[in-house]
Amino acid sequence: MTSAPLFLHRKLLAFVHQELAAPVTAVGDLAAVLLRRAHTDGPEAFVPDAERIVTASAQLQRLIEQAADARALDGLDDDDDFTAFSARLRHDLRTPINAIKGYGEILSEDARDGGHESLTIELTRLLHAADELLAAIGALAKFGNGAAAATTISRGELLPSELVKSVRDSIRLVSASSPDARTAEASSRILVVDDAAANRDLLVRRLARDGHRVEAVDGGRAALARVVQEDFDLLLLDLVMPEMNGFEVLSRLKTNAHLRHIPVIMISALDEIDSIAHCIEAGAEDYLPKPFNPILLDARINASLERKRWRDRELAFTRQLQAEKEVSEALLLNILPKTIVERMRQGETVIADRVPEVTILFSDLVGFTPLANRFSPGRTVDLLNQLFSEFDHLASELGLEKIKTIGDAYMVAGGLPEQRSDHAVAVAEMALRMSQVVSETGARVGEPLSMRIGIHSGDVVAGVIGRHKFTYDVWGDTVNTASRLESYGLPSQIHLSAETYRRINHAFRCHSRGPVEIAGKGAMQTYFLAERRN
Repeated sequence: MTSAPLFLHRKLLAFVHQELAAPVTAVGDLAAVLLRRAHTDGPEAFVPDAERIVTASAQLQRLIEQAADARALDGLDDDDDFTAFSARLRHDLRTPINAIKGYGEILSEDARDGGHESLTIELTRLLHAADELLAAIGALAKFGNGAAAATTISRGELLPSELVKSVRDSIRLVSASSPDARTAEASSRILVVDDAAANRDLLVRRLARDGHRVEAVDGGRAALARVVQEDFDLLLLDLVMPEMNGFEVLSRLKTNAHLRHIPVIMISALDEIDSIAHCIEAGAEDYLPKPFNPILLDARINASLERKRWRDRELAFTRQLQAEKEVSEALLLNILPKTIVERMRQGETVIADRVPEVTILFSDLVGFTPLANRFSPGRTVDLLNQLFSEFDHLASELGLEKIKTIGDAYMVAGGLPEQRSDHAVAVAEMALRMSQVVSETGARVGEPLSMRIGIHSGDVVAGVIGRHKFTYDVWGDTVNTASRLESYGLPSQIHLSAETYRRINHAFRCHSRGPVEIAGKGAMQTYFLAERRN
């Protein structure tokens, strides 16, 4: 062993004997006094926690005895070895101290609330001794990483107590200014993950007192299984655990799309900056060293839960916006064709097209006005709704565009907004099916319903008009002619122009009506659509 490691070897043994052994003994003695006081002066309910403090004190004593044994340092040959040994020892010592401080603080609160003055005094002494010991343990970090240069370690360097007191007072001030904070967290569900039973018990009891619903598991695999099966608002995750450590659990959570939203606070007696930095980089919300200050614990848990609530609200708001957007889009698509909506989204402000090949259909129920006078308003609307809903279904099935309804008239177009070569054939098929729907509906409601239909093919102008209520409409001579063919048609007949006849004659049987004098058009050769050819 070289001179520097030998020097560190001696300094570390001396530090354990001089700076740690006495505080550990003091903590053990005070724990024993506390247990006696709990038996004689306190309620019986205090005894189990006092016994847990005594057990943790005995564990501390064993750890110090092992560390003070010179054989424990055999094999430490360089600075890195002493750094690792120091880190491990600090971690191991903090676990029982966490139990002592945790149970001590719970008992102190209960004793103070219950007026047990003698127990309160003993607990104050015990917690003060535990803080002194914790400060001394923190000084172990000076061994390794060039510790040979540190020939003395003064108590003044161990813990700036006035600074800590100032911070604690500030936290209490913030806590007191937010009286509703704990109430707001009452519904939060927290999962505690720690392999030490005492730590789990302390955290569960501490958090349950603050109104949280707390579950606890003893390892990483159990934690992953629980978060998959149940919803939690926060995880308190120990870093150093057997089988699967906290960093591995954190990494799995944050790489899972369904679990990464759960905030995680790491808790560990391992106080190395690198460990803290790695956890934060991996997605941890925060990091708490053991033993944890209960006020700081509450503050960080509340802060993490508040951030989660804001994220949840933001997510819910985003989902609501998406749902409203989908509803708005569905309503818009009920008014305008999909391709027209896409053009408007891309910034087109004027939608107007000349479409060279379109077929227009007009239909009108024969004798509907007298029928509506006999029917109640509800029955009238119900009848029209049955018919037009069926027509809408047919238009959608055949790839046609419903233009509008006017009273009992229904208008549909083929070949727009997207052009198609079989527009006239599709509209003729629609007309035959519409006639069948009218006949079947009349039989169902017990009324002799009939419809006139007029169809013409040619070019049109199509576009969107209106500001508050958009309308996709068509204009031109083709539209006017189709409307006139419907007006000059016969009940239960589909009246075609020659232009439409030429486009569908190969697929449908038609009968010539002969020249018909049509207002504004003169004599026109027209046809009646009969049926589809086999």
